[in-house]
Amino acid sequence: MTNPTLLLDGHEDRLRAEAQGVRAGQFRRLLEECERYRSEVLPTEHPSASITYLGAAAANLALAYRITGQAHYLTELRRWLAVPVGFVHWGRAHMPDHDLDAGWLLHGLGLAYSWAGPALPADERTALRDKLILQGARMYEFAVSTEGQWWSSSYWQNHNWICYAGLATAGYAVTAEHPAARDWTERAKANFDMVLDLLPADGSNSEGVVYWRYGEPWLVSYLDVLRSAEGLDWFGRSDHLRETFWYRLYQAAPDLERIVDHGDCHDRRSGHPVAMYYKLASEYGIGQAQWLAAQVTDRFLWREAYESGVRPGIRAEAYQEFLWYDPNVAPVAPDDLPTSRHFPDLGLVVGRTSWAEDATLVSFKASPGGGHKAWDTSHDLLEQRGWVTLSAGHHHPDSGTFVLLGEGSYLAVDEGYSSRKRTAHHNAVLVDGNGYVNTGRYHVYKDLDREYTGRIVTTTLGSGWTHAVSEVAAMYDRSLGVRRVRRHLVLTPGGILVLVDDLAADAPREWTWLLQTDNPAAPVEAGTDGTPELWRAEAGRGALAIHAVAPAVARTDVVPTPIHANPTSSTPSLAIEKVQHTLRRTVGPAAEATIVSVLEPRPWSVDGGARVRAQTDGRVVSVEITADGAIERVVLDLDGAAVPGTGAAVTGEGFAGWRTEPGDADPTRSAGAELAEAPRRQ
Repeated sequence: MTNPTLLLDGHEDRLRAEAQGVRAGQFRRLLEECERYRSEVLPTEHPSASITYLGAAAANLALAYRITGQAHYLTELRRWLAVPVGFVHWGRAHMPDHDLDAGWLLHGLGLAYSWAGPALPADERTALRDKLILQGARMYEFAVSTEGQWWSSSYWQNHNWICYAGLATAGYAVTAEHPAARDWTERAKANFDMVLDLLPADGSNSEGVVYWRYGEPWLVSYLDVLRSAEGLDWFGRSDHLRETFWYRLYQAAPDLERIVDHGDCHDRRSGHPVAMYYKLASEYGIGQAQWLAAQVTDRFLWREAYESGVRPGIRAEAYQEFLWYDPNVAPVAPDDLPTSRHFPDLGLVVGRTSWAEDATLVSFKASPGGGHKAWDTSHDLLEQRGWVTLSAGHHHPDSGTFVLLGEGSYLAVDEGYSSRKRTAHHNAVLVDGNGYVNTGRYHVYKDLDREYTGRIVTTTLGSGWTHAVSEVAAMYDRSLGVRRVRRHLVLTPGGILVLVDDLAADAPREWTWLLQTDNPAAPVEAGTDGTPELWRAEAGRGALAIHAVAPAVARTDVVPTPIHANPTSSTPSLAIEKVQHTLRRTVGPAAEATIVSVLEPRPWSVDGGARVRAQTDGRVVSVEITADGAIERVVLDLDGAAVPGTGAAVTGEGFAGWRTEPGDADPTRSAGAELAEAPRRQ
């Protein structure tokens, strides 16, 4: 027999007592959310928009009633239950009964039935039970009939997690009265058994922060229900869940409120599931997750609630915040964490100059669609079973590209959400005007052979330096004969980004280097002998100085790049329309090219830029940057050979970096690494 009070059995008295003590803040959030529902006008007919919010509301109201025993919460719950119970189908615009709306409602109404079902009038209780049985059967039958297709076997995708977690929750809630529901829970268990083994061990999510925030909480929702109903604790077996908070933290903007928007991101503020932070803190003892949850609750929650593009949004998770908060985990600020980190499965390298709000941050990534494990495993399953398991529609053609934030602003940007994903929307390199194969559609990785991959070749992290090299030549159409598109990226301790793009093809090609900004870049100075061409892109509190170091001869222009997306097809009013601006530097035709760039974040009030000098000696590129009295030098061997690093702060494969503070002796002078003098820009 299943547990009649899912998630509460053995804990209910303690939770009730703690609601007036260590959980008082979370309890207040729960009750405030329930009070908000009283003024909501509920639909009498199924709307075209999503109805996922009805499931979360039912769970919140049922838990408030269960903990307090106050009759008005039960009365309000009955009003909210009557709406979805009365709908013939769950979901209208897309896959009724078989997708997200049904998954959310099966979960929320399943919990409501478990928590408050006995208190409902007999006819309403029976109607709710029968509706759960009907909708659960519909979901289960769809999952069985579509095995090897769409979400039924899309192990790395939020639709899979939401639909199966909802099916399991409803199944456990009604199995005692409907034994056939055990088939639902067993199928969900078999699915998540595979999911946990297939998720990347580095904790990354190829769909980006916003879909991490939307989808990953359903992994822990399922594991929590599984443990409650069957006594099986699968949290300890998941390396992915143990590490996934670090992925989220390192994809936070320096102010921690906003995000790095790789992947399909509705906006730059959707990203903070407080309940998920509580759960990861509790299960894995992560003090930084507890600390971030407190920051969000105290400082960010209401702004995200009103500005987020994700529905039903952060407010709806109040019941999980109350249940998942663990007062025994001490909050720990992230100040002592390393400022850089590599997530190898997603090919994600993140570096920041500090954990301060005004830090500079770069996020750089290169991997195949879905990340390495999903890409390889999905091709194995396709070859072995004929199953299509990788649904990477939220992963963009962005291998080898980066996002740069500094001075509290987005300086080199990503497109966020888009309906037709293009390499030309990213900070990438085009070959004869072409981006990666398959761009210009929503699912850019669909039907691609295994060989179309990008990768991180090497990284050097430490002493304030972030160095990484990507290789993405395999992402282009084979007719272009591209042999090498290797990007060498260095973030210096001073927050300067050095980029060297090493390019080669079988025949002469035009190579176009792209930089995306929110506002159009404008020329400041033409290049002269020894002085790079300088551009500037303004960005609110910050500005980006763009030093076009090499080659000296390039065709440069700035064009508007419109982006369109409709994250929720059922709700056209949520469509995203924006224009970003693309600085293009085109060289060639040439069989080989080396493009050297230096990107310098500056406060909006500072004109001009640092002094930048560079030289190329065969396959070795040296760059020197003088800014604010400090000197930073970067030496890169494009073939990865060792770089003489006498006095260097850090050395790595094909890399050495030096920083000299104002007034200090310059170790590179005696090491023979001095660059030729260039005129100082005034």
